[in-house]
Amino acid sequence: MSNPLGVILAGGLATRMGGGDKGLLQVGGQSLLSHVMDRLAPQVGGLALNANGDPERFAYLNLPILPDTIEGFAGPLAGVLAGLDWAATQGADCIVTTAADTPFFPRDLVVRLTDAAQGQTHPLVLATTPRTGDEALKSGGGKRVNRHPTFGLWPVALRDDLRDALNDGLRKVVLWTDKHDGREALFPVDPFDPFFNVNTPDDLARAEKLLEQA
Repeated sequence: MSNPLGVILAGGLATRMGGGDKGLLQVGGQSLLSHVMDRLAPQVGGLALNANGDPERFAYLNLPILPDTIEGFAGPLAGVLAGLDWAATQGADCIVTTAADTPFFPRDLVVRLTDAAQGQTHPLVLATTPRTGDEALKSGGGKRVNRHPTFGLWPVALRDDLRDALNDGLRKVVLWTDKHDGREALFPVDPFDPFFNVNTPDDLARAEKLLEQA
């Protein structure tokens, strides 16, 4: 497998933050997007940003801006598809995606995702964390992990299959990954969940506190 390209997914609506771009919110004097870029860039062969609307607002990042190609708000899979289409033009075999509002994801994300994909014809792996405390008692079809569908390894070879699925109305990530025998890579949640994401003003305040540990 060649070194994956990285795609940051910033196509969400940010409704719980009043709309706008969550990735532009500041933590420790730096935007969430900048934190994400700093973590992802050393792990991949190149970076792009999936975002809709006027791309000029992200011009300072000096990244390729990839809008969704599926009409309407089709969720993270539309961003994955945009990333896969871009990767195909770069001659890459696969991409790794991260969310734009999750500044403390693991620094070994790509290594562990690609390790989990060993032997797969089409590398397809989602990041997971163990359920703990009360969360472990919740229903979930026997699952003992939380899957993080915006953090994954995705094969360029399946991009047309994904396009067809989205055009047929599929929106749930795990339905598509399960169909293609996707795997999981388990990450620890000690001292905190590395996939903690900023959804509310309280989350933003927590991110400021976590910055020292991260």
